[in-house]
Amino acid sequence: MEITHLNPDSLFSNPAFSQGVLVRGGHDTLYVGGQNGTDASGAIVEGGIGPQTEQALRNVLAVLAEAGADQTNVVRLAVYLVDGQSFDEGFAASQRVWGRHATAITGFKVAALARPDALVEIEAVAVLE
Repeated sequence: MEITHLNPDSLFSNPAFSQGVLVRGGHDTLYVGGQNGTDASGAIVEGGIGPQTEQALRNVLAVLAEAGADQTNVVRLAVYLVDGQSFDEGFAASQRVWGRHATAITGFKVAALARPDALVEIEAVAVLE
């Protein structure tokens, strides 16, 4: 088994964690760490839940691309939404970036995220051929 930590140049780099972890052996599995709506400098994008959801998904797509994958490889998404934010608004925003690629998804309402200014966090698991 080979484990590779992925940190695309287009995402903010933090030495405390990897943006994704690719596990090779048999079927390759990619675990994408929770992505917030941050730009490459680490700043949260402005505009609320819609723009943050779009950016968080673009960040997931960047990690997938780093491993040679895209959203069609994703088998599970977990979406953590700060209480008071609209799942409907987040879902509408996700359609603009993610499209209609069916996957298993779990949504969570949480009191807060580790980053206090973040409204959403999205993590993914993908299987590569």
